[in-house]
Amino acid sequence: MEMHSGTTDPPLCLMIGYTDGMQLWSVSAINSYQYDSVTRRLLNQLSFYIMPVFNVDGYHFSWTTDRFWRKTRSKNHKFHCRGTDANRNWKVKWCEEGASSHPCDDTYCGPFPESEPEVKAVAKFLRKNRKRVKAYISIHAYAQMLLYPYSYKYATIPNFSCVESAAHSAVSALYSAYGVRYRYGPASTTLYVSSGSSIDWAYRNGISYAFAFELRDTGYYGFLLPESLISPTCTETLRAVKAIASGLLKKCEVDKDTFPYI
Repeated sequence: MEMHSGTTDPPLCLMIGYTDGMQLWSVSAINSYQYDSVTRRLLNQLSFYIMPVFNVDGYHFSWTTDRFWRKTRSKNHKFHCRGTDANRNWKVKWCEEGASSHPCDDTYCGPFPESEPEVKAVAKFLRKNRKRVKAYISIHAYAQMLLYPYSYKYATIPNFSCVESAAHSAVSALYSAYGVRYRYGPASTTLYVSSGSSIDWAYRNGISYAFAFELRDTGYYGFLLPESLISPTCTETLRAVKAIASGLLKKCEVDKDTFPYI
């Protein structure tokens, strides 16, 4: 789904929903266009591409069979286990620390990078539009965190100060809604080390702002967040995304010569 109301070929922000709730977020953003000046300015100057559900087959399976299913539903010819962890299937330090090579594990990296059609399709879109894409934001659950590269190693990204400032602005905006506190920082130190992640891949391909939200909560409800908390979560997350998007109108580029290979 594309959201934009301004000139042709503006800078692009891609949002990927790895978890439920993105549909409601999209509706909230559209509805706020009429009365919110910040939303109007962003939609006039940026183009938002939103994929509400990234893992469609896995999402459907979580409704019909296994509520806690997290992988894709691809078949494996050697094992009865199905699926790959789509956020460990990207072609950046693929299947190293924090990922499993066993098809029955939840963190299975897949038989090869971009083996999953879902990952391959998004990677193709990003490569095709790499000159326009300024931000990549993926939505997950749960932990109440805002993460950025690197995921696969303990190191500081070249444009750390710019990204750190954007993250701080985002969590501050989120907190202003209902007083919910989010931690923020590099994924490896704030959450855990994982390889083959989408934010590392996006950053490696020149997208200066590459973020991953881990939404509510911190474990009391976990993946079974009550319906009554979904709308507030969307509202506060929208504020955070708007803060990140506002930063896109400022210069924050990755110096590709600084790290030809990450």
